[in-house]
Amino acid sequence: MKNEIYFEIKTPLDVRVRTTKGYWNYIVNIKHKVMERKEEIVKNTLSQPDEIRRSKFDEDVFLYYKKKDDRIYCAVAKHEGKKGFLITAYMTDRVKEGEVVWTK
Repeated sequence: MKNEIYFEIKTPLDVRVRTTKGYWNYIVNIKHKVMERKEEIVKNTLSQPDEIRRSKFDEDVFLYYKKKDDRIYCAVAKHEGKKGFLITAYMTDRVKEGEVVWTK
């Protein structure tokens, strides 16, 4: 089923970020095709990031960054208390502006 939870990851901020199979397919087929078959990297970016920043546009949105193999991965999640959901995930060449709320 496309609405079943595909994965749920506990972050260092003690928030459980989830996504459904249907939404993951939307990310990898429509938004960021380069992220296809990179679920494990996204899970690792959420669970063991190098840095977490708060969005400068929405205080409930957090950007999780992880450097791996000379690439920077970003997983963007909306927090709703101790729960959250994945907005998107992508590769980037730089970390975006925003308040640093956690570093390893």
